[in-house]
Amino acid sequence: MNEVGTSPRRGGGYGRVTGHQEYLADIKLPDMLHAKLVTIEVSRARILAIDTTAAEEIPGVVFVMTPDDLPQPMIRFGPQFQDRPVLAAGEVKYHGEPVAAVVAESREAAEAGARAVVVDYEQLPGGVFTVADALAPDAELVQDPGLRPGSAFADTNIIDEKNFGWGEIDPGDADLVVEDTYQFPMVTHFAIEPHAFMAAPMGDGGIEVWSTIQHPYLLQKMMAKMFEKPLSKVRVHAPDPGGGFGGKQIPKLEPLVIFCALRAERPVRLVLSLDETFQTVRRTAAEIRVRLGFDSEGMMKFSDIETNFLVGAYVDIADRIVSKSSYAAAGPYSIPAVKIIGRTIVSHTTPSTAFRGFGIPQISWARESLIDEAAYQLGIDRLEIRLRNVARYREPFIPNEEADGDWEQTIRTAAKRIGWGDPLKPNRGRGIAIGLKSGPTTGLSYSTVRLLFDGSAMVYAGTSDMGQGARTIFAQIVATELGVPMDQVTVVMGDTAVVPYDQQTSASRSSVLMGTAIQRACFDIQGKIRAMAAGLYQLDENAIKVEPGILLLPDREVEMTAVMQEALAPLGGEVIGNGEMRKDKMPDHPLGGTAAFFEFNCTASEVEVDMETGATTLIKHVTVGDTGRSLNPNQVHAQDDGAAIMGLGHTLMEHYIFDDEGRVRNIGAIDYRIVTSMDLPIEMHSESIENADGPGPYGIKGVSEGSLLVTAPAVGAAVREATGKVIRDLPLTPQRVWEALQEGK
Repeated sequence: MNEVGTSPRRGGGYGRVTGHQEYLADIKLPDMLHAKLVTIEVSRARILAIDTTAAEEIPGVVFVMTPDDLPQPMIRFGPQFQDRPVLAAGEVKYHGEPVAAVVAESREAAEAGARAVVVDYEQLPGGVFTVADALAPDAELVQDPGLRPGSAFADTNIIDEKNFGWGEIDPGDADLVVEDTYQFPMVTHFAIEPHAFMAAPMGDGGIEVWSTIQHPYLLQKMMAKMFEKPLSKVRVHAPDPGGGFGGKQIPKLEPLVIFCALRAERPVRLVLSLDETFQTVRRTAAEIRVRLGFDSEGMMKFSDIETNFLVGAYVDIADRIVSKSSYAAAGPYSIPAVKIIGRTIVSHTTPSTAFRGFGIPQISWARESLIDEAAYQLGIDRLEIRLRNVARYREPFIPNEEADGDWEQTIRTAAKRIGWGDPLKPNRGRGIAIGLKSGPTTGLSYSTVRLLFDGSAMVYAGTSDMGQGARTIFAQIVATELGVPMDQVTVVMGDTAVVPYDQQTSASRSSVLMGTAIQRACFDIQGKIRAMAAGLYQLDENAIKVEPGILLLPDREVEMTAVMQEALAPLGGEVIGNGEMRKDKMPDHPLGGTAAFFEFNCTASEVEVDMETGATTLIKHVTVGDTGRSLNPNQVHAQDDGAAIMGLGHTLMEHYIFDDEGRVRNIGAIDYRIVTSMDLPIEMHSESIENADGPGPYGIKGVSEGSLLVTAPAVGAAVREATGKVIRDLPLTPQRVWEALQEGK
C-alpha cells in the first residue's frame, strides 16, 4: 500500500474540527486548583512589597505564591543561559512580567484574588526599548553582570557577538557598493491555543507536568535538573497543541506551576489569556545593516552584514537564533568574500523565543531588498541578478555546506508562475526574492512500531503534532512499509512515560529525522518477518527479498501480515521494531553540525497600491519550495500557504506598539492586526520542486518554514516598483506607504 505522494485523510483532523480533541485547557484532574498571574502596569519597577492579605480573604483562594515563597536566591532557568527567574526577582524587567501567582479552587476566585493583590513598587525611569537604547554608551544594564561571570560583554546589554565569514572583503574589487540599514518589528506568534500549564505531585515523590510544549523531553530534562529529580520521576504530558510556530518550544511558566502544585499537594493549572500570551512570547526584532559589492555584470564580490537582534529581558533560545541565522545571513549565493557579525541584545521588553523562520526572515528582508537596489543601479533585471549568483547543485556556498537542490529550477518556476516580465497595469509592481534556512544541525529521534496480530499497527513517537500533520505522515510511512491500511495505523505521542525520546519538534525536522527513525523501525519489523518466513518455508533468508508490505519468495509473493499471523498462531502476539535516527554534534562546526537539509524558497508577488491611501492589495502571490519529495502533497501545500500568510502578517501589518515607558499598547486580538481572509491575495499559488534529493524517507526534505522566509522582500520589492518609493522599515502599513508617497510632493 504505497502511500508516498498521496494525501490521505488527515490524522487527528476529525477531533480538531468536531471539538472532540482535548487541548490542555479541556483536561480536568480531580481536586484541581487554578492559578492566575499577578502583574503590574509598568515595564520597569523595583518591587518593594507584595501584600496578599486581601487576596487570601477571598473565598476560594488557597494561597498566593510570591518570590518570598520560593527558594532563595531566586532559581533561574533557560535553555542557553540560566537568567529567567521563576517570578520577578526584586525588579520587573518588562511589561507583563509576573510578580506573584494566586492559586484558588476556581478560575474565577483566582482572577479575583489576582486583582486583590497589592504590589508596592517604585517605577524606574528610562529603559532599554530599542537597539539604539541598548548600545548607547551610557545605556542602563538590563541584566545584572553577575548573571554572566566571565563574559566579555557582562557589563553591556550584549549577550554575545557572533563572527562568521570567509575570504577578504576589498571594496576596491567591486564596481558597485550598496549599503543600507533595515528594521524588522517585534511580532507575536498568535497561536489559536494560548499557553497552558498544569502540574501535580506524584505519590512516589515525582512530578507530573502537562504543557503546551513542542519539546516534551527538553521540559523533562530542565525540570529534573531544577527540582533535583531523576528523569524517571518527571513525567511530561504534551497534548497536541493548537499551534506553536516556535513559541511553545522552551519552558516558560512550568517551574512556577510545579512550585504551586508541590506547595498545594494538589494539581494546579494555569491557562494564559491571549493578552498574557502576548506578554510571554514574541519574535526577535532586528536592525540589519547590509553592504554588498558587485561587478558590472552583477556578480557578487562580497557581502558584509551586521545584525542586531533585540531579544528582550531574558535570552530564552534567542542567542541560538542569532547564531544560526547569522551563519546563513549571506543567503543561497556563491560569494567569494563574506563578513557577518550577529549580536544578541537584551532589552526591557517581552522575552523573545523561537519563531517560524528562526531569524532568517529578518535578515532576508534586508539582504534581498538591497540586492534589488543593486539591480536597479546596475540596470540588470532583478530576477537575472539572482540567477547569476545563486549556488548551483552541490556547489559549496558556505564553508562545509553545499547547495542540496536545483535552486535555479525553483527560481525559474516562481518567475514563470508570477508572469515575470509581463506588462504591468498602472500602480502595480512585482517583486521576487530567494532565501534559505538551515534544517537541524544535530538530532536524535527514536521510534517504536508495533505490528499487531490482526495486521494493524501502532507507532510511538516523541514528536509533537501542533498542526503540521506529523501524525499523518508517520502513518503513511508505516502503511507503506508494512502494508497496513492507513485507517488501521494509530500514532501515539505526547507522554514521556510512554513514547521514546525525541530531541525536539523544531527546524522542520520531524519528517526527516523522526520519519527516518519510524522507517527504520519498520525495516526492523521487515527483517524479523523475513526471518519468520525463512523458518516457516524452510528457506535461506538470502533467498527472500523484502519490498514494502510484501516478501518475495522464490516461487511467490506473500503479505508480511500473513507471514506474521502464520508464524505467531495460535499464541497471537505482535512484532515490534525499533528505529533510531541521529545526527551527532560536530565539535569543530560553528553551529555544532552541518545542515541536514536546507529549506530553499523563492517567493514572487504582484501588488497594486492605492496612491491616495497607501493601501496595498496583493493581486497574486506565488511561493515555490524545494521539498525533495512531497510525502503528502496536500499537507505540503497547506504548510506553504499558511507560512506565506503568516509572512504577510509581519510584512503588511503586524507589530508591537509601545508607549514611551515601554508598555505594550496593542495587546490582544482587537488592537493587534493579523491577516484575515479580507487581506489574502486575490490569487495564491504554492508549488513544490521534487527531485527526491533529500535525506529523509523517499528523498524528502523538511517543509513548513520556507514560504515566509522572503515574503517581506518580495512584497516590498513589488511595492517599490508600484510606487517608486523605497521603504526599509516593516511593516508596510498603509500609513507608512502613504507617508513615503508624500515625500517629495
